[in-house]
Amino acid sequence: MVSLGSAAALTSPPGLLSFLDKVMGGENGVERVGKDLAFGDHGQTLDVWRPVGAVQKRPVLIFWYGGGWAKGNRRAYGFAARAFVEAGFVVVVPDYRKVPQSRFPAMLQDGADAVKWTRDHVAEFGGDPDRIALSGHSAGAYTVAMLTLDQRWLKAVGVDPRIVKAAAPLCGPYDFYPWTSDRAREAFEGAADPAMTQPITFARADA
Repeated sequence: MVSLGSAAALTSPPGLLSFLDKVMGGENGVERVGKDLAFGDHGQTLDVWRPVGAVQKRPVLIFWYGGGWAKGNRRAYGFAARAFVEAGFVVVVPDYRKVPQSRFPAMLQDGADAVKWTRDHVAEFGGDPDRIALSGHSAGAYTVAMLTLDQRWLKAVGVDPRIVKAAAPLCGPYDFYPWTSDRAREAFEGAADPAMTQPITFARADA
């Protein structure tokens, strides 16, 4: 018998991966200790994953999922969280605002809020707020690149950008203006200076 939750997971490739990962034992030794935790000022929530049992001062990884800035949710990415936990991290997986309800810079504001929440609260779950790394896939990788390269977003919420010790954006868009896809136009049109939406603008040799 397949539960409604499991059936829903099969409706997207990430959800299917997460479901299969659980079936094949991916949950062994891993627990989601924080679920639907609120952060920021825009009704966003996040989950926290860690190894089962007592955990102290583990390095922390925040993971943002992709979806073209328009779809996706953190619950479909349990497989990614579990993989990072098995690699030794306490893992935070946040949601973020999406188009068409929101557009740039909402995803970066929510991303910065997630980093702030992690700095302030991850020690409660066994994470070390002095060892935070960022990772994400596709649109999530865009958020990672921008938060890492353009320090304005973290500084705007009172976070010292130096608390981010590492970044691993995966398969993301980093130099995509002029916008050629409908999705990108929907997410970024209206920006006062399109160059300031592009990670490549902020790339430097010492980053």
